Amino acid sequence: MIKKIKTFCVLFALVLGVWTINSCKKKEKELDEELFELAQETAGFVWYKNSSSLLSKSNGSGHPQTFLRTRYNAAAATKLDANGKITANTIFPEGALIVKELYENSTNVSRYAILYKKSDSPSADTKGWVWGYIDANGKVAEPASNKGKACISCHNQSDNIDYMLMNKYFP
Repeated sequence: MIKKIKTFCVLFALVLGVWTINSCKKKEKELDEELFELAQETAGFVWYKNSSSLLSKSNGSGHPQTFLRTRYNAAAATKLDANGKITANTIFPEGALIVKELYENSTNVSRYAILYKKSDSPSADTKGWVWGYIDANGKVAEPASNKGKACISCHNQSDNIDYMLMNKYFP
């Protein structure tokens, strides 16, 4: 009888472990899918410097793509000045969404670099940002669960404003 109970406990623990792992993977996938959907939405956004024109990649960029443009949702746009630049010493509010569209050529977005201020997310970094790095076809290049590990070292350089570098490289 004790052997059956031990066997049952081991099997139960295995099933619980598999269920937990699958549950975490599903939540991670759901967050990356949410970021991708948010990145594709363009209504109500404000462009950096109030211009949707493509910018050539800066010397300080860690992104391999040739061109970019950056947009801000309504919450993030509250931290832009009249010229569409980020106000000095800004800390973006909860719900702020910043989408950098990265282009290989002048016509097609190839990847989205996304920052979403969602402090209650298990994937948020210490400043409350959820980082997304997703190809235009929806393939995740860097999962949100990595908390921006591949990005923070660059975005944390001097003269960043709450991780943003647009003012530094595109004054």
